[in-house]
Amino acid sequence: MFSELREDVRNAGRYLGQAMRLMVGLPDYQTYVAHMAATHPGRPVMSYEAFFRERQDARYGGGAGKCC
Repeated sequence: MFSELREDVRNAGRYLGQAMRLMVGLPDYQTYVAHMAATHPGRPVMSYEAFFRERQDARYGGGAGKCC
């Protein structure tokens, strides 16, 4: 009983942390890595630094990849 409650609290904390990071614009690298492994297993995965830089450029319009 308590182990189930502990797991529920842990999951709630994980989701809350992810939601807070998304609200302030911090991307979730682990979600990206899991997505790449599940959806694009043959493609290389960016390093954390490259991922963070790419997300910042996408959010704030930096670099040549500006879409708008």
